Amino acid sequence: MSVFKNHKISVSQLLGVIPEALLSKLSSTTKVDYYAKVLHGKKMFYLLLYGILENEKLSQRTLEDTFNDYLFKTLFDLDKSETIRRSSISKRLSKIDSDYFKQIYQCVYQRFNDAYPNKGLEEHHLVHVDSSMVSEASGKLLKGIDHRNGKKSVKYSIAFDGLLPCHSEVFTKPKYASEDIALPEAILNHVKQETHHQNIYVIDRGLQSTRTMKSFSGDSVSFIVRAKENRKHVELQSLMNQNQDLDLGELTLIKDSKVNLYTGKAIKNKKGNIHHRQELVETPFRLIVAKSKTDHTKEFWLITNDFELSAKEIAQAYRRRWDIEVFFRFIKQELNVSHLVSLNKNGIEVMLYMTLIVAMLILIYKKANKIGYKTAKRRFKMELRNLAIAMIVVVCEGNLDHFET
Repeated sequence: MSVFKNHKISVSQLLGVIPEALLSKLSSTTKVDYYAKVLHGKKMFYLLLYGILENEKLSQRTLEDTFNDYLFKTLFDLDKSETIRRSSISKRLSKIDSDYFKQIYQCVYQRFNDAYPNKGLEEHHLVHVDSSMVSEASGKLLKGIDHRNGKKSVKYSIAFDGLLPCHSEVFTKPKYASEDIALPEAILNHVKQETHHQNIYVIDRGLQSTRTMKSFSGDSVSFIVRAKENRKHVELQSLMNQNQDLDLGELTLIKDSKVNLYTGKAIKNKKGNIHHRQELVETPFRLIVAKSKTDHTKEFWLITNDFELSAKEIAQAYRRRWDIEVFFRFIKQELNVSHLVSLNKNGIEVMLYMTLIVAMLILIYKKANKIGYKTAKRRFKMELRNLAIAMIVVVCEGNLDHFET
């Protein structure tokens, strides 16, 4: 039971979502324990889970201290005599099977999604997709997206369903600096996981490629994208009518049309130089233009391949993309995802999956107990520590003189 009497769900209940049986099963079906003497997959999972929660700035040194701590070992029923060093953690993160952590992440997401369905619209599931970059000195991060300031970056592209992160990708190759490449890949990989979905993918200005929008329509992927203002197009049909509701909340509708968009086609001239020629794409899209009620100079151009929803529903769907901005801020400020514990891509993927698992635990704790992000994280840590202390008291039979460090 939670130490906070008005809470509906406790930390011990949430940890029960990740049963020992699941961890043991995945240990046998993945390669996570190949060549591992001490840091088996299950131990690494518990170590990273506890380390992310307990440390404001996680590092391989703090993970070493955490593993060697009696409180941690008692909480997760580990061998008290085992110890590890930082170098072992570094090596293990670089080689451990990241698919083990990915499958745990997917399982935890599915269990929470079943228990707390979070539909954005009555018949559709809004999925907001965006990216965040984490930079490090180029001498440390050998594989990454180059910057002129001597740094390299890792790009995290995450799909967020309004409550939980439902998909994630780690990109280190230079071509993924473009959101027109990174976001479609993240979206299509998520689509593969959900065969009969009714998702509508909501994207900010990062994605502008008409070819990508055309391919989305061909693959029956519904989307809403904020386009650049005054995007070149040909109007095929106005969808406005006399009964049209022009009030979109904070916006006023000024255009709702069926359109064709232009795209740039690469042309090589006789000298071998490449230039781009504007070419009309015949796939029809819907263009919604709305003006801010508070700033009449500000317009929002939204492009979608959905012709069934009202203009107001589409505008509201885009407006809710702020949810993913809040989520990114939460994992950066509270779970320190901007700090790279491992500089190896495999280790970075492991850390991202573990950060998202911890984030889901805290987000469900927050939602169920109706508290804020920071309060949820603080109380989660307090409950976890109290749970460990209670277990130590039981082990010591109430006599703390038997406590061994």
